[in-house]
Amino acid sequence: MNNFCADIGYRSVNKFGEQLCGDHVDVISPDDHSTVIVLADGLGSGVKASILSTLTAKIISTMMAENMKIEDCVATIAATLPVCAVRGVAYSTFTIIRLVENEEAEIIQYDNPMVILFRDGKYQDIPSTQMQIDGKTIYRSRIKLQEQDIFIAMSDGAIHAGVGMTLNFGWQREDIISYMETFAEVGFTAKTLTTILLDECVRLYGGKPGDDTTVCTIRIRKRQPVNLIIGPPANREDCNKMMSLFFSKEGKHIVCGGTTSNIAAKFLRKKLIPALDFPDPEIPPIAKIEGVDLVTEGIITINRVLSYAKNYLEDNESYAKWSCQKDGASLIARMLFEEATDINFFVGRAVNPAHQNPNLPIQFHIKMQMVNELAECLKKMGKQIKVSYF
Repeated sequence: MNNFCADIGYRSVNKFGEQLCGDHVDVISPDDHSTVIVLADGLGSGVKASILSTLTAKIISTMMAENMKIEDCVATIAATLPVCAVRGVAYSTFTIIRLVENEEAEIIQYDNPMVILFRDGKYQDIPSTQMQIDGKTIYRSRIKLQEQDIFIAMSDGAIHAGVGMTLNFGWQREDIISYMETFAEVGFTAKTLTTILLDECVRLYGGKPGDDTTVCTIRIRKRQPVNLIIGPPANREDCNKMMSLFFSKEGKHIVCGGTTSNIAAKFLRKKLIPALDFPDPEIPPIAKIEGVDLVTEGIITINRVLSYAKNYLEDNESYAKWSCQKDGASLIARMLFEEATDINFFVGRAVNPAHQNPNLPIQFHIKMQMVNELAECLKKMGKQIKVSYF
């Protein structure tokens, strides 16, 4: 088995004036060996389309996870969903991508824009075969995966962007390929690539999308562990044990907190060198210890990282800030959100009296609560998380 993992990011925007999105994305991992991603586009828009796409995605992802045939999936959808009185069809369009051992991708597509593949930063055609199911043409492909392969699936709202407005005939698939090829080699995360494409679609719509628009990006990459330690252990005698376990871990190392930084410097027998600049006046400055990738202040910095993580899972608007700034919170965000695939938290249970100050703008009892929230956000990003307490 290779050392690959799948970075998956997706976002949707509603048709202008609608409260619900008629597109739906489902991602499930039925076991340690496979992942199923389904993007469904319900007929029309609003409540009915939302129900159609949600049911379609749920049915397909569940059945595909059980290794059932696509013929059975489509037949089940046709039998389950109500028939549209106008169009006379019973189910939404869909794109299915099943990753097996992160070594092979099976792609099944019905009436959605065809999946785009970038390999080595360049567009590559995906060979497919056709089959007829219930009178519908289904396209099926199998492809061996390589590191940095990027797959982009979308609903037809993406290729309709700008139709009759900024563009006469909408944004064609070829235009999207040309636009996204610029970013394919940069190393952006799947969520960031999705955000770039979706934001351009909204811009072409003049800020008022004429259709529900969804983009789902999958990026194949090697696993990258990152380790973060925050707070001294409850028992002072466990300092060396905690630091020994932390620094023995493969990957990058982040040390958070003043006391923790001093303990780390003492353990490594290196100097702790504080920085004097404030890239962000609200975030304490970073420091340096030879042998440590990043040294920051603790709770205030992690609180900002948590806010970035929550936003990342929503509209990702904070990306413009944390993606380029050099304060401690932004640096941690880039390492955890963009670089890391596996994250190990080492959390000391010692209570810092300063954190009990009711005037601090931090609503929590102990730092564990904040770390747990951050860990949950990172899990939702698809990261493998392990939290150890001392």
